[in-house]
Amino acid sequence: MAELVEHQLDMKGYQLHVIPTKKFKTNVLVVRFLAPLERDTATKRALLPFVLQKGTRQYPSERKLRTRLDELYGADLNIDVSKKGENHLITIRISFVNEKFLPEEDSLMDEVLQLVQQLLFEPDTDGNGFKSEVVEKEKDTLRQKIESIKDQKMSYANMRLIDEMCKDEPYETHVHGYLEDLDSIDGQNLYDTFHNMLKQDHMDVFFLGDVDVDQTKQAMKNALSFDRQPVHKPTIVTETSSRKNYQEVTEMQKIQQGKLHMGFRTNTTFKDSEYFTMQVFNGLFGGFPHSKLFVNVREKHQLAYYAASRFESHKGLLLVFSGIAPEAYGKAKDIIIKQFEEMKKGNFTDTEVEETKRLTIHQLKETFDHPVGIIELMYHQVLADQKRSPGDMFNGVEQVKKEDLISFAEKVDLDTIYFLTSEGDNK
Repeated sequence: MAELVEHQLDMKGYQLHVIPTKKFKTNVLVVRFLAPLERDTATKRALLPFVLQKGTRQYPSERKLRTRLDELYGADLNIDVSKKGENHLITIRISFVNEKFLPEEDSLMDEVLQLVQQLLFEPDTDGNGFKSEVVEKEKDTLRQKIESIKDQKMSYANMRLIDEMCKDEPYETHVHGYLEDLDSIDGQNLYDTFHNMLKQDHMDVFFLGDVDVDQTKQAMKNALSFDRQPVHKPTIVTETSSRKNYQEVTEMQKIQQGKLHMGFRTNTTFKDSEYFTMQVFNGLFGGFPHSKLFVNVREKHQLAYYAASRFESHKGLLLVFSGIAPEAYGKAKDIIIKQFEEMKKGNFTDTEVEETKRLTIHQLKETFDHPVGIIELMYHQVLADQKRSPGDMFNGVEQVKKEDLISFAEKVDLDTIYFLTSEGDNK
């Protein structure tokens, strides 16, 4: 794979990342605002993407905004909110056809940037704040989204696991906010939150595509030059509290399939040299079809409808998910813990390690086959203040050995077991 080159340019208030590549027929622009993950601001920030997509001063309705995107050869706009580690992110993402494939000589890039400029500097307001009718409607939309999580039992169980595991830590904050905060939000205080985001958030702009670095820098300077006094920096988690003995939490609802989720502390994040070991460990433990969780919990003992694990790159958590019959709790819990102990003991083969590394590298390469995937991986470097090229990532995985995995496992602690079960069933 040809090495991607990222050009980082200081734009006086934000960082511009230009990634020239001829690999794709589309260009992708990502504008990302970062602030600390905080309970007091989470709901307003979660509401902003809904409101911003409802129009600008020039295109004062969702229909008119979408019509304008269609005129830009079907440009695709998405605004969302997310959390990575203890950072709350608002992302504007727009992909559009590379103008080299168009017959006209007009600069599509400039027109797209004009639209982004309007989204940021000329949102649809009533003069004092966002229009109240839009805000109230989108509060209902966000309310439905928050309420729907309880119906998505896997997502709900994961949220509740984090609630219990990360109590009193910023990471427990719900990325989509809280129902009880919605009533106090109006057009004025939501606009104040938006204004603070524009002025104070850590801001990064990524531009990936078949573009010239100098021309892109000039285009950005023309469209996105504004007075900023950023006060926020990415929160880098250095260590997390660890309890002596893991806790068990059980919750009952009217459900048929139980959700058994477990949280481990790894004290390893993207910035650490052991990050690649964590990737391979996760793959062997529960990340792939040949993993210990899949083979033993799901196939051999047939205790789970699904059983898998994943890790959070900027918080250092390893999370296990399984769907089980409520009466299988004790046995399933014991077998999952046993698989973790087997990893500690090194009860896996060199062949399994090599297969996991191969699949991990394949997964990485697939990510680098997508423009947004490339940008996400490069944004990891912003969050961790750690520079790694694609080659560094592949080599990091390739160099992981069996003894590294055993050593890593010794540092991992089971923190919390959360079980969502049916009412009236005993564990």
